[in-house]
Amino acid sequence: MTRPEIPEPNEENINACWNEWKRWEKTGPQEKALHLLFKERCPENTKIEDILLKVSVLNDFYKAGIFDKHIVTVSKHLLNCRIDKRLRGGDIDLVDKIARVEKIGKNYYSFASKYCSHHRPEIYPIYDGYVRKTLWHFKNKDKFLEFKKKELDQLEEYEKFLKIVHAFKRHYGLESCLRKIDIYLWLTGKKLDEQRRQGVHPV
Repeated sequence: MTRPEIPEPNEENINACWNEWKRWEKTGPQEKALHLLFKERCPENTKIEDILLKVSVLNDFYKAGIFDKHIVTVSKHLLNCRIDKRLRGGDIDLVDKIARVEKIGKNYYSFASKYCSHHRPEIYPIYDGYVRKTLWHFKNKDKFLEFKKKELDQLEEYEKFLKIVHAFKRHYGLESCLRKIDIYLWLTGKKLDEQRRQGVHPV
């Protein structure tokens, strides 16, 4: 089995990851479909049917972990949050607000970051398990910022996650947009996970 190479965080590798991701059979068309849905067909969040469509598609494409029986509840929660003005203003606390669905006692933190990101990718980076693996790997390797592992795991403090992502961007002198960095972090985390499953200790 070939050992997955871990790409260093630089512009060349970020663009390579972006192009690789776009070439994948599923992810390229899915990204175009999500852009069409969030940016053109249903850009606002004032109608339950628009929100329901976006929640359903995003949950399916990204395997965001929302059970079918909770899709409508999560969509109603989003409607009640009245998020459009806060999205336009780039309100960082909005992710935490969307994530907490008190009616079913769930915290959909990763989903909330993805929902906001597909509206405003230049403001809201995406959190998920692979992204977390990459940030922790380079924190240990290059000490780009001092933080504790639990700060990546706290599911109600998106502002801390945002601080870590921007510190990563500054440390490596990255000029790429946050969406491209999202994809680099995700793909690199996937490769780190493959190394772990092969019993390889990442260097």
